Amino acid sequence: MTRRRIGPLSALTVSMLAVLGSVFVRAWPVAVITIAAELVLAGVVVTRARTFARRMGPGLLAAASVGFSSWLLGGHDPLVGLTAGLRIVVLVLPGMALVEYVEPSALGDALAQRLHLPARPVVAAVAAVQRLESLAQDWAQLDRARRARGLGPGRSPVARARHVAGLTFGLLVESLRRSARMAVAMDARGFAAAHRRSWAESSRWAGSDTVLLLAGLLLAALPLMLQGLT
Repeated sequence: MTRRRIGPLSALTVSMLAVLGSVFVRAWPVAVITIAAELVLAGVVVTRARTFARRMGPGLLAAASVGFSSWLLGGHDPLVGLTAGLRIVVLVLPGMALVEYVEPSALGDALAQRLHLPARPVVAAVAAVQRLESLAQDWAQLDRARRARGLGPGRSPVARARHVAGLTFGLLVESLRRSARMAVAMDARGFAAAHRRSWAESSRWAGSDTVLLLAGLLLAALPLMLQGLT
């Protein structure tokens, strides 16, 4: 299954199925086996191992936090904390492996053409996600502009905090401006009144999408099938 053969709809569905599967993880052996199966899937679909490892960083941090909290509030039982932490890994691992296949425009095409969702909210959601992806670039541009005007951060923590606060406020103002311009442009192109809409590209469901969906269903059902180990 290559990047071009996996559609965003199947990738998003498998990520959501992992959430359901994690509910049935109630023992650490079940979690370990499920994670091993998910890693096999990740080895097939992930194209950049380093990027996948970086994406898993926040998920592993969340797993460690939940595991520690569960251990602390669960009578200091290490197995309780271990199971809770591994459950979070089961939940986030498929999504981190498949997020590179969920492109906003392709996902919008799939939601509108295959699931037949209303076109107007789909287009609005796609535009919002695309704007969200550009926030990092806007942040870097505002940072360079402030530094060019001599408003860079100082060495003290207070000065750095003020610098971040100024960047955050500037990013908020710029986002509101661009959102207003985008809303006016979309209305000018008939997004508010049109009842039928055409799409520039067709959304296709390939055989690899079916294989991925079946694998996702199996992974979601695996913890339930392994309940006998508890």
